[in-house]
Amino acid sequence: MAMNISYSYTLVLILLFFITLPSISGAGSGLGASFIFGDSLVDAGNNNYFQTLSKANSPPNGIDFKASGGNPTGRYTNGRTIGDLVGEFLGQPKYAVPFLAPNATGKAILNGVNYASGGGGIMNQTGRIFVNRLSMDIQIDYFNITRKQLDNLLGPSKAKDYLRKESIFSITVGSNDFLNNYLLPVLSIGTRISESPDAFINDLITHLRSQLTRLYALDARKFVVGNVGPIGCIPYQKTINQLSEDQCVDLANTLAVQYNGRLKILVKELNDKLPGSTFVLANVYALVMEVITNYRKYGFVTASKACCGNGGQYQGIIPCGPQSTLCTDRYKHVFWDPYHPSEAANLIVAKQLVDGDSRYITPMNLRQLRDL
Repeated sequence: MAMNISYSYTLVLILLFFITLPSISGAGSGLGASFIFGDSLVDAGNNNYFQTLSKANSPPNGIDFKASGGNPTGRYTNGRTIGDLVGEFLGQPKYAVPFLAPNATGKAILNGVNYASGGGGIMNQTGRIFVNRLSMDIQIDYFNITRKQLDNLLGPSKAKDYLRKESIFSITVGSNDFLNNYLLPVLSIGTRISESPDAFINDLITHLRSQLTRLYALDARKFVVGNVGPIGCIPYQKTINQLSEDQCVDLANTLAVQYNGRLKILVKELNDKLPGSTFVLANVYALVMEVITNYRKYGFVTASKACCGNGGQYQGIIPCGPQSTLCTDRYKHVFWDPYHPSEAANLIVAKQLVDGDSRYITPMNLRQLRDL
């Protein structure tokens, strides 16, 4: 009888261990954690927590974001960002919490943390027109804090395994380094006189190489790095340059293509040089250009006019806010505001990144990266 009681007790302990294991480690059948770095394309609200001119915390931003009941959260779109959607598609139980949010503590960080910041860039001086923003260097400083918190939560060995095996590190950055640095004469006239496009892009790649290597040293192993989209086609650029609907700003797109070529080489270099790492390149430029060019095929009525904004032919001058003109068919606009895609466009991009082919993501898609 004593043997049976002892056996039953042991069996119960074993069952309890396996039942509670996912909640202890954060692991599950889907993605363990998503650590998101970048700019306003993926910012989930960090800019709400400091003084900056770059904010999306007023209506109608977030009007279609069900998790907040349609209230603004600091996301620069009407609903979910690409980072939110990728996490959902990969089985992440909750959205990565903004690092600066009060609830970014304890077990909440086991789902991942979002460090992205509207106006942020690879270079520290990028986005200074907004007064404050988090550059990539600062974002990685913040991840170093999270890294130590994970050690305390899981223990050093489990934390290392969790980061290396069950987490994806997403980097969406570079657009502001052109739009709000090199291409902004009021701030960068000295740089543009002293630096050719080649020299500036070389600086970007040098800094990004150092930043990605630093994340690797902090136990990041699975990376997805997005290239710069067709920034010459956003409503703001088309409005200020008085272009027709089928035109884009050549200089901005040429710089993006040039940078993207160097980024492709960098991703291959890091895959070869950093043992155990997997760097995946997301061809955001080709994917977004496909949607812009063939927008009717995807159910949109315009790929030029912002749904929420004011000023000019494409409502591309004044950012989205309470006084903005708001379209009634939000899911038929490629662009939500003068700079950012709508949730409908984000859905197309996210689906291709998760399950798409080598046209848009190489050497594997994000579902394959998760399961690696």
